[in-house]
Amino acid sequence: MKLITALLLSSILVQSAVGTDGKSATKGSALGGEQEISQYTFAWPFLKKGKMTPRGGTTQGPPVVTTNNHSAMWTELRESQITKFERDRRAILAMQGEYRASFDFIETTVFKQPYVASKPYQSWGTEFVSLIADTGNFISLQHILVIQAVTADGTLTAPMVMKHWRQDWQYEDRSLMVYIGNNSWEPKEVDHKAAKGRWSQAVFQVDDSPRYEARGEWRHKANYSSWISDETWRPIPRRESSIRTDYHVLVGTNRHTITPTGWTHQENNLKVVLNDAGLITENGVIAEELGFNRYERITGYDFSAGVEYWSATSVFWAEVREAWHDTYSQGKTLKIKPVVDGKVLFGEMFLLADSVLEEKEPFDAKKIRLQINETLEKFLDY
Repeated sequence: MKLITALLLSSILVQSAVGTDGKSATKGSALGGEQEISQYTFAWPFLKKGKMTPRGGTTQGPPVVTTNNHSAMWTELRESQITKFERDRRAILAMQGEYRASFDFIETTVFKQPYVASKPYQSWGTEFVSLIADTGNFISLQHILVIQAVTADGTLTAPMVMKHWRQDWQYEDRSLMVYIGNNSWEPKEVDHKAAKGRWSQAVFQVDDSPRYEARGEWRHKANYSSWISDETWRPIPRRESSIRTDYHVLVGTNRHTITPTGWTHQENNLKVVLNDAGLITENGVIAEELGFNRYERITGYDFSAGVEYWSATSVFWAEVREAWHDTYSQGKTLKIKPVVDGKVLFGEMFLLADSVLEEKEPFDAKKIRLQINETLEKFLDY
């Protein structure tokens, strides 16, 4: 089925919440819409009631069922007779699977006056994480959203598929591609001592363009494993850029924690204003934000539409990744133009992916690579 690109310009759809092993929890609506249980803890308790009601989507979805069963990958991660390096690898590989993914963000501290705290953001959706590559020192994971909505008469829409973000992990990585603001990224070399024993995580946007990259070290305890990043810059996320323009960069850290039934992603971000030279302005930090994203394993959900899409288009997206790799190998600072002739990069890439789905002839890698390169050339500055 075709990727639903329009969803990227609006809210992601979400399913109604069902508790562990099928027991009822909150009656959820889509991505942060109103709920029967509307209390939002760790917020701004002295503001007028309703002023800080979380924003997000509004579409109702079908129930999902979480599980308390430990995954096989968790069991393999806890084996005692393995090296630290192998345990690190297994922690990363344990992110694979089928999940209810929930996203919570709230500004906790305001530094600029006068300043009105932004409404919290709260949403969730259903997605699976699939292994693209594992060469030992390098692991690549692709996230795919598969979403259905409940219509007014109670029936379900056809599944809607969205190629979501990608994460690449590299052991003792010496070359990073870091965000520097203004839709620009530059290569950064790391010395051997700083890279030793650590993993980099590179995060890519839905069209496989860069988002951010940082290094960190995995630490393993009896009942969890956690990776904490260095401080890194990243572009304003779509949940923010669609509603505000008063800051330019998020500066923060990431923590990924593997649990018996899934994993979590914790963010600690500063919202920062840059000057024309790409430097943080005086009094340029306007607010601090905390984010907490849970990936809870679910059972019985039909992800087949996403599996079908990824099976049919993975050869195309492999060519996209190679094209980006060739771009990075030039060792230059690059800038991505937000709009070219009224079009955006992710929209153009998704249209090319759809053309692969519609093509009746065998996949022509040379032809599609030429189209990918031509598309990138339109959107890239060096």
